[in-house]
Amino acid sequence: MSTTTAPTASTAPSRASALPGVARLGLARTRAELRGFFRERDAVIFVFTYPVIMLAIFATVFDGQEQSTGDYGVPFAQYFLPGMLATGIMLTGFQSLAISIAVERDDGTLKRLRSTPLPAVAYFLGKIGLVLATAIGQTVLLLALAAFAFDVPMPWDMPDGAGRVATFVWVFVLGCATGAVCGVGFSSLPRSGKSVTAVVTPVVLVLQFISGVFFAFFALPSWMQTVASLFPLKWMAQGMRSVFLPEQAVVLEPSGSWQHGATAAVLVAWLVVGLVVGVRTFRWRRRDDG
Repeated sequence: MSTTTAPTASTAPSRASALPGVARLGLARTRAELRGFFRERDAVIFVFTYPVIMLAIFATVFDGQEQSTGDYGVPFAQYFLPGMLATGIMLTGFQSLAISIAVERDDGTLKRLRSTPLPAVAYFLGKIGLVLATAIGQTVLLLALAAFAFDVPMPWDMPDGAGRVATFVWVFVLGCATGAVCGVGFSSLPRSGKSVTAVVTPVVLVLQFISGVFFAFFALPSWMQTVASLFPLKWMAQGMRSVFLPEQAVVLEPSGSWQHGATAAVLVAWLVVGLVVGVRTFRWRRRDDG
């Protein structure tokens, strides 16, 4: 008579050993996020074309004009480009994630994902990969339009090109990371997926208007400059201006300096705040779902 023995701990496959590593899962999740993103044609059109269209409109309307003080002036398209790069990063990071995660929570996608073996870290890596990929694509479109349609000089063709490119890279990467983390943290604030756009969009619009995106930052009232300095978009735009504007244009900054140290400090501070808020408030279920 034969007997059946239960599998021992050493022979039974464990859940951890059956799963690929977190990095592989994060890459797979990034591909899934990108496929889902490109299926939403309205989101694709908005994310990729909004900054491009705004740059084209403003640069065309103000063609031949300069943003200037009494001491120095810069062609409008050249001054406007850094702000549109910064706001593009915010759209792909903060706004897109805040809205998409809230919708996924509301329609039960997050709840279903949480019931699978997929680690939470892999899910967030997928979101970060989505932000980086879309931000890079959007940035390439903006730079191509600025260079070929409006003759805006690129940083690698300017004095200290290597230093400018290095500054662009760290402002871009840190801006993407900060925007993404803050978007995850903010996604828990709206009460439902239906209300998330009404909650997120006004925040983004106000920051754009006070942060030197649609208007020259030095021309804004001092109290507005002070308020904008509390938030990361103003610093991303200023960091981008230090990359794309001539060195003499530093006189257009209210502080008289590009303030790279302050830019990095503020972005890192918001990155830490976003992480803390996200860890404490992130929910996989709707408020009425326990």
